[in-house]
Amino acid sequence: MKTKSGKFVAAISMIGLLASLSAPATAADNSADTPEIRAAVQNATTRSDHEAIAKYYEDAASQMQAKVKEQKELLEQYQNKSYLYGRRAQDLQSHTEALIRDYERNVATDIQEAALHRQMASKLDDNHATSGTQSPAL
Repeated sequence: MKTKSGKFVAAISMIGLLASLSAPATAADNSADTPEIRAAVQNATTRSDHEAIAKYYEDAASQMQAKVKEQKELLEQYQNKSYLYGRRAQDLQSHTEALIRDYERNVATDIQEAALHRQMASKLDDNHATSGTQSPAL
């Protein structure tokens, strides 16, 4: 009897540990929020700077999209074969659904950032084109 309750307490402790570690892990998965990229965003002045930042965010979005796909496949496994996971099946499904939501939010944010920087690059190009065609005032 003591071994069953000991195993149960150990399992609950492990689930609690994993749950507490999962929130920082998902925040760390958004690699687009690094000091380097923040500095690049603040120092971006040319069209190529903004295009490089946009490309970075697009790459980050595609990586997150791959994670979304992976988690959706895992969720499908948990739903279709829940009998393999016993009592943990619902917890695993809920956790995976939360990860999917978080990753999809990161994808949307990265896509918005990429679009913003593409727009800035376009405006810089437009400004450069209009300023180059003006004749100096005499």
